[in-house]
Amino acid sequence: MKLLALFSASALASMAWGGTIFIGGYPDSVLVVDEAQGKVVDKIHLETGLPMSLRLSDDKKKIFVTTNDHSGIEVIDVASRKVLSHFVLNTATKHYRFNGGTPDPQGKLFYAITIEIDKQLEHYDIGKPKYTVIDLEQQKIVKTVDMPAEDEIAANGGFARPFEISPDGKFLYHFREKVVILNPDDFKVVDRLDLSQPDQPSMENVGFGARLDSIGEPGKLISLFNSTDPIVHNRVFGIARFDLTSRAVSFNPIGPTPAGMAGLQVTPDKKSAYTIIANGTHGNKRCEFWSFDLATDRIAKTTEVPCRTRFSFGMSGDGKKLYIFGAGFEIEVYDAASLKHERTWDLNNDVTGAGMIVIP
Repeated sequence: MKLLALFSASALASMAWGGTIFIGGYPDSVLVVDEAQGKVVDKIHLETGLPMSLRLSDDKKKIFVTTNDHSGIEVIDVASRKVLSHFVLNTATKHYRFNGGTPDPQGKLFYAITIEIDKQLEHYDIGKPKYTVIDLEQQKIVKTVDMPAEDEIAANGGFARPFEISPDGKFLYHFREKVVILNPDDFKVVDRLDLSQPDQPSMENVGFGARLDSIGEPGKLISLFNSTDPIVHNRVFGIARFDLTSRAVSFNPIGPTPAGMAGLQVTPDKKSAYTIIANGTHGNKRCEFWSFDLATDRIAKTTEVPCRTRFSFGMSGDGKKLYIFGAGFEIEVYDAASLKHERTWDLNNDVTGAGMIVIP
């Protein structure tokens, strides 16, 4: 019996991993999921409504949440799981539309793209997308700047695409079909990188949530990029490394671009990465896990995975488990080494497309 007990305890220990997941939940909460138990252990109520994006500070001490109901921002303390501050931008006659953004390195300002909607007597006036600075201490917008025409057109179709900021706060990066590099003081365009177009963290209709393919290392980014040649316009995907301070970019092409790619999840040791790709549509649609060896930037392993119409893709804190979630109540857990399905966690709560933050 003692041997059996020891064996059982050892087996359970080998199956458990100890991180904490923060994930948006309907209608107005951030769910806290214990990875070892596979269940919700806490629910953080949001005063300003439905969570649309979650953003972890570089020091991993705070989570910045943007909400939908009244265009709100809430700041959560990771350690205590308490809301430190919350406010809304909407007024009785003026509403703002935005989804996601990034805090400055000091956590005092929040950069976003907003669309202003003014209520008139018989109609609404919808403004153009603007670069926006929100002061988190004053809890209001302190600056808006008109976007250049070429960026405004792209922003209308996807103004929620992610921002990144350099560790010194001197450069703001807007990731779209070009990487637009901005001065955060006045939003003047410093440079445009035409190399590639980053895929969003989740495919199809799920909005931007977690920061774009972050490797958990401030100032550096490893991402899936698509590149198109100027002659026959053949789309090729590869893995790019981006330094947010020096703006140095390296791009290693891998092969023809699939119809859809679910972003890149990189292991903590930076040796492996994973994505989910989709080819075909409707009844002919086929989805696969792709595992990459980052030492060679080559595909190490593939395996078919059931397709879902809308989903997000995440990874455990230790990089050993892969998560498929979104548009439902469950998280599907896969083993990263074998790419095999292990279990399903029922959260008993519908989750939003706000993304996932994992604290090891």
